[in-house]
Amino acid sequence: MTNELPFAEHSLLNKVNSPADIKDFSKDELTQLCGELRAEVIDAVSVTGGHLGAGLGVVELTVAIHHVFDTPDDILIWDVSHQSYPHKVLTGRKDRMKTLRKGGGLSGFTKRAESEYDAFGAAHSSTSISAGLGFAASRDLKGEDNHVIAVIGDGAMSAGMAYEAMNNAGAMDSRLIVILNDNDMSIAPPVGAMSAHLAKMVSSRSYRKVRKAGKAAVKSMPEPIKETARKAEEYTRGMVTGGTWFEELGFYYVGPIDGHDLDHLLPILKNCKRMQEGPVLIHVVTQKGKGYAPAENSADKYHGVSKFNVVTGVQSKAQPNAPTYTQVFGDQLINQAEKDDKIVAVTAAMPGGTGVSAFAKAFPDRCFDVGIAEQHAVTFAAGMAANGMTPFAAIYSTFLQRGYDQVVHDVAIQSLPVRFAIDRAGLVGADGPTHAGSFDIGYMGALPGMVCMAAADEAELARMIATSIQIDDRPSCFRYPRGEATGIEIPQDPKPLEIGKGRILREGSRVALLSYGTRLAECMNAAAQLEALGLSATVADARFAKPLDKDLVKRLADEHEVLITIEEGAMGGFGAFVMQALSEAGRFDHGLKFRMMVLPDIFIDQDTPANMYKQASLDADSIVEKVFAALGQSLDLSASSLA
Repeated sequence: MTNELPFAEHSLLNKVNSPADIKDFSKDELTQLCGELRAEVIDAVSVTGGHLGAGLGVVELTVAIHHVFDTPDDILIWDVSHQSYPHKVLTGRKDRMKTLRKGGGLSGFTKRAESEYDAFGAAHSSTSISAGLGFAASRDLKGEDNHVIAVIGDGAMSAGMAYEAMNNAGAMDSRLIVILNDNDMSIAPPVGAMSAHLAKMVSSRSYRKVRKAGKAAVKSMPEPIKETARKAEEYTRGMVTGGTWFEELGFYYVGPIDGHDLDHLLPILKNCKRMQEGPVLIHVVTQKGKGYAPAENSADKYHGVSKFNVVTGVQSKAQPNAPTYTQVFGDQLINQAEKDDKIVAVTAAMPGGTGVSAFAKAFPDRCFDVGIAEQHAVTFAAGMAANGMTPFAAIYSTFLQRGYDQVVHDVAIQSLPVRFAIDRAGLVGADGPTHAGSFDIGYMGALPGMVCMAAADEAELARMIATSIQIDDRPSCFRYPRGEATGIEIPQDPKPLEIGKGRILREGSRVALLSYGTRLAECMNAAAQLEALGLSATVADARFAKPLDKDLVKRLADEHEVLITIEEGAMGGFGAFVMQALSEAGRFDHGLKFRMMVLPDIFIDQDTPANMYKQASLDADSIVEKVFAALGQSLDLSASSLA
């Protein structure tokens, strides 16, 4: 069953405004609906960009779940939710699909505030089973009888949190349905008519009655005999169908089944819906990008795409003016590794996203992708550092949060020289608040001994990579944003920075702007505006949050009426470090006007990065407004009255 109907008329889909509308559809109508739904998703993502391959792979599964179960009363949780676009179409959001990932539009992930059908918000992986078990446990406590279904991909199953949840679910014996969407790892035996027949059989009421009778027959026997009988039944079934490992965790295993064949999906989901005992795992095998040839034939199955031509599949990517910061990191790490064979790279299932993929091609034996396992990645890097290597752990800021305990206990306390390359610092655009790098300045800067740097441009990033290699007695980190760099030239042999020393780029007399990170360009723009308005402004680049350049900070405070810090991070970060230094030095005793410009105390929804920073009041105009507010002046005053 291919359902390859990317240009079909939406005669059925146009009638669907909620899952209730497909309850009475025949199997043939559901098959047609799958084709129309697949076409709708392709059409929408061709306009918006986004995560395409994962959604195309679960079209039949999504339709089958909403047909068999009674959402939203039955709880449906999508892990990560890259694959949730078909779900959004079926749950009343069809007319808004072309606003995906845009300002004021639909989120690219499930979001509780967006729809009652989004029972649990997601964007980071491996949370669905934990959340589903929470729903199931609270349902049982309230005496309710609805179903809870958690859909998790094989990649997300590589994370420890998924195993922790499964172990807990098996021990609790709570009624929970987990659907393992296996689309990449090939962990399943061949999928076909026989495996589907066996899956139907073991999920059927008659089989479970026989199984229950067998359990009753041995109930009065000695414990060793009961345990032997239990294992014999499980292992016999496991040898035929697979899934013995899941059985050992306490799950009743059903599968593997073809996730694109409604003849297989519908009866098995109905059988599992009728089950009343314990947790069940349904193993579904799917193909990412299913039904759209360009996605099926692409190496990444069109996991994440920009806008594209529906007919050809060609993505319309704008020509870059400069390499991305991520590319600069990857290239510079290769350059350094050519001179130092102890340099290794560690990533947690994001080699392409972090730029490590280029390093892996150059040095395959020195690159380690540990899967979706940030906690393990950090401690793995710590072990390598303890054994004399020079590890770079390249992890998005938002994902490094998941390994923070390991950063504290396994790296910082032991003063191990792990170098953290923190990608996606600040606001990231279309992926929204779940992927924003908002907090790493504060949470890394809070750790004793940690050296914290932020690159203002690509040349500075290159120098910070070189600097971190020289720091061999403690951990260090450097942060940089998503997207294009500035286009300036990078030195062929970048020199390490003097640790804890900032720089002044523009000298002024009345106002000092102290930037940490890539807001430096906005600070320079703001200084030019201030100059035109009669206010002379100094612009400095801190480079380091820890150790902070206290001499620079004191000088800026002593020589200017107003000192403002600007950073792409939340409160409690760089500005707080500067404020503490000024407080300890007694600089607030003499009338210094000090202000901090940080991300506001809200989660900012998706938009373009420029619009997001404007909303966050971290653009040049907002810096100018902050200066005038600090001076107690109105912005419409003439330049002559300010002199």
